[in-house]
Amino acid sequence: MEKEEIEKLKQTGKIASQVVEFAKSIIKKDMLLVEIANKIESKIEELGAKPAFPVSLAINEIAAHSTPEYNDETKASGLLKIDIGCHIDGYVADTAFSLDLEDNQENRELIQAAESALKKGIEIISTNSTLAEVGKEIEEEIKSRGFTSIRNLSGHSLGKFELHSGITIPNFDNSSDLELDEGAYAIEPFATNGSGVVRDGKPSGIYRLEKEGNVRDSLARQVLQFIKDNYNTLPFCSRWIHKKFNSRGLLSLRQIEAQGILHHYPQLIEKDLGKVAQAEHTIILTNKEKIITTNL
Repeated sequence: MEKEEIEKLKQTGKIASQVVEFAKSIIKKDMLLVEIANKIESKIEELGAKPAFPVSLAINEIAAHSTPEYNDETKASGLLKIDIGCHIDGYVADTAFSLDLEDNQENRELIQAAESALKKGIEIISTNSTLAEVGKEIEEEIKSRGFTSIRNLSGHSLGKFELHSGITIPNFDNSSDLELDEGAYAIEPFATNGSGVVRDGKPSGIYRLEKEGNVRDSLARQVLQFIKDNYNTLPFCSRWIHKKFNSRGLLSLRQIEAQGILHHYPQLIEKDLGKVAQAEHTIILTNKEKIITTNL
């Protein structure tokens, strides 16, 4: 990896870790999710980065891809996952943590399982380890604590303006003997008291520019150009479009989506409605060192 790339990743990761501490300090039970999201995303920009994706605030059985609408009245409760992404010039830091907001022992044990599995995954991962070895370590740690690792959610390699750049870091032994190369990776265990599989839920309001295309409406063309200029191929959300263009922008967003230009992420729900805890760090692997960028 180039020295400049490593430095940008470390810089972004340091900001992400500061944002996590900020988030932990402000989140309280019954706080509006939209207030939490807006404060976290504003903090990212205040510290000199940009959101790499809309902050995900997922409660209980919702595992991922959950961000509030601009007028959302949902309040923080239960087992809350906070997934935060930052980037500087497309170099991404991706990190997540979970909070128990109902003083529940099982919630705390699920959080401990996810965090311990993350630690084990980081310990074993290297340019000499295989995907199966990393996944097995994560899965066995969660299992040893009486819970199940979610098999169809995974960590991933990170590229410039790419959250998922080709390599998946499994959360179970997938029998792959592929050895990891130098690069940036997010390790992302999910622990559940359910079956360990997620399914698609309702639309999340999170989008990604998927292909080129045109729309007839003049405002929709403005919105599309705004998306291209500001988000590149990184995810964005309807809340951000409303902030810039108000309610008419949301209508334009639907018109753009109808043309097949955007991918609209569904919420991801634990199949048996089991509670889910998540933990995540971004690491840099080189042949000489391993750097946890989001824990600097």
